[in-house]
Amino acid sequence: MNTTPEDYIDQLFQEDELLLKVKETIRQKGMPEVSVAAAYGRLLTMLIRISGARHILEIGALGGYSGICLARGMGDEGRLTSLELKEEYAALAGQHLAEAGYGDRVEYRIGPAADSLEQLKQEGRKFDFFFIDADKENYPAYLEYAIELGNPGAMIAGDNCFLRGRTLNWDKNGPSVQAVRRFNQLIAEDERLESTLLPSYDGLALARIR
Repeated sequence: MNTTPEDYIDQLFQEDELLLKVKETIRQKGMPEVSVAAAYGRLLTMLIRISGARHILEIGALGGYSGICLARGMGDEGRLTSLELKEEYAALAGQHLAEAGYGDRVEYRIGPAADSLEQLKQEGRKFDFFFIDADKENYPAYLEYAIELGNPGAMIAGDNCFLRGRTLNWDKNGPSVQAVRRFNQLIAEDERLESTLLPSYDGLALARIR
């Protein structure tokens, strides 16, 4: 019996107890079960560790799964800033980050991400790594903010670039689908970026600011 590449990868690399607990808590609380795929979570950790990123910005905290993956790649001086629309989601994410040992190294900003990004811009903040995994209709705007807020050489990762197949289905043209298609096109064509798009799971865009 054949298995998918994703199933094979998931069998090879097991999630640890803390990450499984985060997913179970999200499920119990009735929150959307849309955390980053475990394999891509490991990739985020590796990319941050390899790049030496110290200032990391996460757009979309949910229950803290991706935040833990991001924080695990940070060195001792690393700091995570996480943007989350809902206060209760940020509170749960903060609880899980504290359990993982990063409670004093993460800052949460509550409210619409575009507002928080504009505030960070006005404050003159700069970042070395961005993870975009929030409301899809604003993905193009989030990408532009990432480029503006990024240090030279900063990396940008964007999750759910296939929207569970809807991006690839030309009969689907809702606002979120069109926005993610635009995001993918910008990632591919913007001359300020070096980029690629990984086709496994739900699609992960990766870019480096020139």
